[in-house]
Amino acid sequence: MQKSKIHRPWLMFGILLMLPFIMVSCFSFYQKMNKFQGFAESGDFDKADDALESAGKTDEGRNRILYFFNKGWTQHMRGEEESSNNYFNQADEYIASYEQNYALDALAFLSNPTIKPYKPESIENIMVNYYKAMNYLQLNDKEGALVEARKITQKLYEQNDLFKDKQNRYSDDAFAQTLSGLIYDASGDFNNAFIAYRNAVKVYEEVFQPHFGISAPLQLKEDLLRTAYLSGMSDEVQRFEKKFDMVNKPVNYEAQLVFFWENGFGPVKDQWSINFTKVSSDGGFVTFANQEMGLSFPIFIGDMSSDERSGFSQLEFFRIAFPKYVARNKVLNNATITIGNESFPLQLAQDINSISFQVLQDRMLRELATAIARFAAKKATEALIRHQNQDVGTAVGILNALTETADTRNWQTLPYDISYCRVPLKSGANTVKFSASGSGQSENQSLELTATKGQTIFFNYRSLASYPAGSR
Repeated sequence: MQKSKIHRPWLMFGILLMLPFIMVSCFSFYQKMNKFQGFAESGDFDKADDALESAGKTDEGRNRILYFFNKGWTQHMRGEEESSNNYFNQADEYIASYEQNYALDALAFLSNPTIKPYKPESIENIMVNYYKAMNYLQLNDKEGALVEARKITQKLYEQNDLFKDKQNRYSDDAFAQTLSGLIYDASGDFNNAFIAYRNAVKVYEEVFQPHFGISAPLQLKEDLLRTAYLSGMSDEVQRFEKKFDMVNKPVNYEAQLVFFWENGFGPVKDQWSINFTKVSSDGGFVTFANQEMGLSFPIFIGDMSSDERSGFSQLEFFRIAFPKYVARNKVLNNATITIGNESFPLQLAQDINSISFQVLQDRMLRELATAIARFAAKKATEALIRHQNQDVGTAVGILNALTETADTRNWQTLPYDISYCRVPLKSGANTVKFSASGSGQSENQSLELTATKGQTIFFNYRSLASYPAGSR
């Protein structure tokens, strides 16, 4: 049978025609969203919103969830709580209905994972509910906020069921448990507040401290003791006084402020490459390894045609692209709230940067296995086509190399970390001063808050100072 022929000029024309699209795909998502990110980092949220509209709609299919994330965040920063929750609700619905698209999975196997709709990271998933809770609290809807805090815990339980046989250090969220406690506390439900605070302490001790280096905040311990006392749990008060080496100090504030400090920007994704060389070929398997990282992957070629097996047997070296996080380090490291002559330090409760790095590391081997399988599918297709037509096979080989790229998408407007504290207020007008410092820089803001007797005001403040990705 005579093999079909494709003339080289047309072949090269086809490759050149595809190059602009391939080169665009080589840019990281952070680079593609540079205009939006620049406005966001400078605090110009109106222009950030406009830039998002022009950038987001072109990729609304694949990047739809990221559009909802960023749109919800910009509306939140503009003080448009209801509009913000509208977009975050759409994000939540998207997450709940996310299903595998097998046609896209197959196509991604022959190109790269960026052509599939983005599936959020677990920390991104739960931060949707944090911002929804903050919006509800600003709208004075504590029940709505409490629902969102509970959703975080539920999402993490579902995630644990999914990864119960695999390494997953982000198994629970102490900050979410703390947030639930704070909302119960503000509603006067001290018994449920105590339970949530107790759960939070447990998660800090068993998950956050050993894996992410975040200990239970002093404010959490004080709130746990206070709510145990107000719930009439004298045995629990004594138990935790001994555990914390603290003494419960009953307070009688006219009103209170719970202040959240969202500091800087979380990491962005880039890519790195792992090089593999063939170390053996035996019994229907070709084994590739990276000696430096101690990685070895056998690829079964026994069921392939002789041409496909030949393609693998001749292969001595290949490269696989893998996503990595790049930190945008904090400029500000410490902050306090001052009211009158009293100062209250803001205490670290959530480290999005650390969690992000750890979650990606936990699934590294799963990502590598998928990348290896994708590579195998590419090479099998290339070998088969090369047998039919050498020129087309060459073209496929070139395209395989050019399209080997990692998925660098992520929610890039999340903060680096979140700290909080509780501040006493008086009924009526209050002047609250925020001050932060670090690396020779400082930030100061003054807030005027009016409180009624018995009220707890929730306020989240964002510091936008951050070093460029990977700069230090």
